[in-house]
Amino acid sequence: MGNKILVWSLTAALAGFLFGFDTVVISGADKKLQILWNSSDAFHGSVVMAMALWGTVVGALFGSVPTNRFGRKNTLIIIGVLYTISAIGSALANDPFTFAVFRFIGGLGVGASTIAAPAYISEIAPAKDRGRLVALYQFNIVFGILIAFLSNYLLNGIGENAWRWMLGVEAIPAVIYTVFVLSVPKSPRWLLSKFRKEEAKEVLAIINPGINPEKLLLEIGSLDKSEKVSETIFMKKYRFPLTLAFLIAMFNQLSGINAFLYYAPRIFEEAGLGESTALLSSIGIGVTNLIFTLLGVFLIDKLGRKTLMYFGSIGYIISLSLVACAFFFGWTGMAVPIFLFLFIASHAIGQGAVIWVFISEIFPNHLRASGQSFGSSTHWFLAALIPALIPMLFSSIGAGVVFLFFAIMMVLQLLFVAFMMPETKGLSLEELTQKILKK
Repeated sequence: MGNKILVWSLTAALAGFLFGFDTVVISGADKKLQILWNSSDAFHGSVVMAMALWGTVVGALFGSVPTNRFGRKNTLIIIGVLYTISAIGSALANDPFTFAVFRFIGGLGVGASTIAAPAYISEIAPAKDRGRLVALYQFNIVFGILIAFLSNYLLNGIGENAWRWMLGVEAIPAVIYTVFVLSVPKSPRWLLSKFRKEEAKEVLAIINPGINPEKLLLEIGSLDKSEKVSETIFMKKYRFPLTLAFLIAMFNQLSGINAFLYYAPRIFEEAGLGESTALLSSIGIGVTNLIFTLLGVFLIDKLGRKTLMYFGSIGYIISLSLVACAFFFGWTGMAVPIFLFLFIASHAIGQGAVIWVFISEIFPNHLRASGQSFGSSTHWFLAALIPALIPMLFSSIGAGVVFLFFAIMMVLQLLFVAFMMPETKGLSLEELTQKILKK
């Protein structure tokens, strides 16, 4: 793997850093904003807290349009601009509705990034390194999550407007990312789909220096020419990859991961920890997430996607069951944080490391952005719905029942991994298309 490919992949993956930061930074302002605007649990959960996630749903649903029309690179630039506007606007908002609008704009960037960044990296990466290069996107997500938790902890005591600084500081990495992404080349597979053969050949020559770029162009082009321009992912022949994308995205959110990340301080306080300890425990979650994501990135091309999903599924079932028991039986103190550390480790090495890699691999070149959009929008619809319900569910049926439900869903995920999920490591995107469509 060349240094240029690594640098380009890291640059595109920085969209994941902003994704992680933007998604979690709101957790530090959660209770402060509810008190400031005197919001009910229903309004606070569904509008103030979840509006960014509804923006993410829209961004994921329609992000394939600019990704296909303007290209992966140009879409990544647009995403950086959206993050910048959202950070500044959210920090300056003086009412919940203006705040929600700017959070929605940031959500558009998050949703589109889950399409454009993995698609871009998968299309420039050599087959043998594709898993870990695309997984850099997930690594950056969890790095962004850790920095958001740390930033919230450090800014928490600076006064009544601390929440404005928590949200506004995101503008700094957003501007840096936007400038960096200007330097990456366009995706060779996207260029070829737009009949820009010479430009595609130049990029392919850098990506695969030991292979004749004309040969690669023929391999990529021959598969695409056999497909009709009018095809969609909803045709019968693509039912299997569509089902795979739907199920892996659905199970990702039915683990409760986003509900937990959004409400980590609140969950720790429910378990009997004070506010300061709860924020500090949240940083511990971020560190655990980062360490086990690094492990997942290291192992994904060695052990494969399925093996990591086995590890994650079993860890989910054990940890979520323990968390449910802690709330049912009144275990307080540090028991809940320890169980949740196990939960986050299971997510990081399994679903966290695999989801964006897997969805970016299972669709043919001419439908990759559309397939990525379908998987991402499924993921983000549930990611918006579940956290929006958490305040009401905790106050009505209790945290124990909620975490027990998540544990049962992870038993179903284990069955999905065992009986449906194909292994995708080590094959070119074109070989994978042929393998999956034979199912």
